Parts: sequence; C-alpha cells; structure tokens
Amino acid sequence: MRPLRYGINVTLDGCCDHLAMGPDEEQHHYWTAYLAQADALIFGRVTYQMMEEAWRPWAQTGVMPDGMAPWMEPFARTIHAARKYVVSRTLDHVDWNAELLRGDLKTAVQQIKEQPGRGLSVAGVALPFALAELGLIDEYEFLVHPRIAGHGPALFAGLSKPVDLTLVGRHEFRSGAVAMRYEAR
Repeated sequence: MRPLRYGINVTLDGCCDHLAMGPDEEQHHYWTAYLAQADALIFGRVTYQMMEEAWRPWAQTGVMPDGMAPWMEPFARTIHAARKYVVSRTLDHVDWNAELLRGDLKTAVQQIKEQPGRGLSVAGVALPFALAELGLIDEYEFLVHPRIAGHGPALFAGLSKPVDLTLVGRHEFRSGAVAMRYEAR
C-alpha cells in the first residue's frame, strides 16, 4: 500500500494561510522534491483551483507571471505534470491531469492508496483535516516558518481526537525554517 503524505507550510503559531509566509528558493526546491516523490496529488476543490490558477499557465506557456521568480519554474513543471485527484461535490469536471473523486471519501482514498506506487501527497487544509479524522494520513510534513502570524486558519482546529506522531526526519533551512516529517503511530 502506498503511503499518503500531507505536507504544508505553517507559522510557529499554527497559521497555514499561504499569504502569511513566502517560501524562499531553498524551500521551493525542497517542496519540488517532495512533490516529485508522489505518484499522484490529492486536492480539495479550493486547493486544486488555487494551484491550477497559479502554476498551470506558467507551465503551459513558459511565460512567468508577475511576482514569480525564475527559481519557481521547477515547481511549476512538477505540479503541472503530476497526476491529480480532486475531491469536490461542486465541480462537474476537472482537467490538468486530474480526475474527480466521488462517493465515500474513505473508500475512494483507500482504493487509491491500495494501488502500487511510491506514495500520494495531499495538500490544503479542509481535505487533510477530513483525512486525518478518518485515519488515512500516514506521514505529516510541516515546514515551520520562523514567524508568528497572529491569525488563522490554523491546522486541525476541531479535530475530534489527537493524532500521535513519531518524528522520522528533520531538515533545517538557512532562513531558520525547519521541516519536520512525522509518521502516524
């Protein structure tokens, strides 16, 4: 069974608003390698649409959008090429190497996990919360930025029971950020 990994940027106070922190070049390379180790990505509707809007045009046209740095291109190419599954009750169709996951979330994700491969990656906030509630996430990767945001959204707020984790990896960045990888016990 291939593992389901959840990776996210977060501030010291648990804020996971992507506008509250800006990954630098070193961190972008880190996340590019992280995505490249997955056979497929699983997104909720909001994350899928946000990622598609940000990265698809650049990867398709090669024209860098305003505000993007050239060192972000490998991430754009990696996420563009990745197979994607999208969990949504409101979308009728998706493209961008994607297919909709319908029906019972637990059953649908378990079926994907049972396929052979290196692993799956999930991103976002709401969908990983639901998957954590169902006990489906095998690894958690938190890239903790040395910043206190003072606002939310916060990770896993309202989780019905604790999830115990074992630290299995750690990487320190020049910026002072630290990536910590945990396995669910």
